[in-house]
Amino acid sequence: MSDNAADPATETFVAHRNLLFTVAYEMLGSVADAEDVLQETWLRWVKVDLEQVRDHRAYLVRITTRQALNRLRTMTRRKEAYVGPWLPEPLLTAPDVAEDVELAESVSMAMMLVLETLSPTERAVFVLREAFDVGYEEIAAAVDKSPSAVRQIAHRARRHVDARRPRKVVSPGETRAALESFQRALETGDLQGLLDVLAPEVVYMGDGGGVKHAALRPIIGADKVARLIVGGTGKPGISLTLDPTVVNGNPALLVHLNGEIDGIIAIRVEDARITGLYFVRNPEKLSRVDSETPLTLR
Repeated sequence: MSDNAADPATETFVAHRNLLFTVAYEMLGSVADAEDVLQETWLRWVKVDLEQVRDHRAYLVRITTRQALNRLRTMTRRKEAYVGPWLPEPLLTAPDVAEDVELAESVSMAMMLVLETLSPTERAVFVLREAFDVGYEEIAAAVDKSPSAVRQIAHRARRHVDARRPRKVVSPGETRAALESFQRALETGDLQGLLDVLAPEVVYMGDGGGVKHAALRPIIGADKVARLIVGGTGKPGISLTLDPTVVNGNPALLVHLNGEIDGIIAIRVEDARITGLYFVRNPEKLSRVDSETPLTLR
């Protein structure tokens, strides 16, 4: 990419880069794939006659969406061959992401997992409409559908997501309180303390990618989840350290075992108890937990 600050194409792309990355990441849940999409977007953008483009931001979002859709369809096949549950790649995010309630919810681990249940086109339409407030005509141009078809897809996707997302928005403070209780119980091996903070129907998902040990399918139920966690961390010779952090705009825990980064624990909270517990251990997905990634909806 050119370093020429006077080049209008470069200036425009750099000005919108964080937005384009956020679009690609919300659609893909993978940093490497989102970065590849941005590179493909750039290669197409530099060939565009800017004088023929009325809205540069909208045009860049359109290119990014198309490239992300292509990538998403190939990722679907990769995920089918993935060992165990596939979780989105966690991102260490700046405090301003957590302060933006809309952004923090849209990139939360819980929401990203809900988006995984949509078809590629439904996901693109939902992300562009609900997170980025893109107009139906612009979305139609990005996904090669008519505006009326996009409205129907958006309605169907919204209904699907609403049936699976938390019933109400949980404040960062409430999530933090539940996470602190979870952390205390885990550090002390307090089984009852874990049972108190876990909802009866809690779902635990571990992502080791076939590289690190993790449950090969979701574990459901407070008793099973609590015993699994205590059994895994209470083994002789294991030194466990849990550090509070902010991942995907939401409170999370950075896990160190014997001084080495072992993973990220993100949670979903409803009614002050943990209903979703997501432990990312795959080393390939931990490259963005030591430096902040800027995200934006605008």
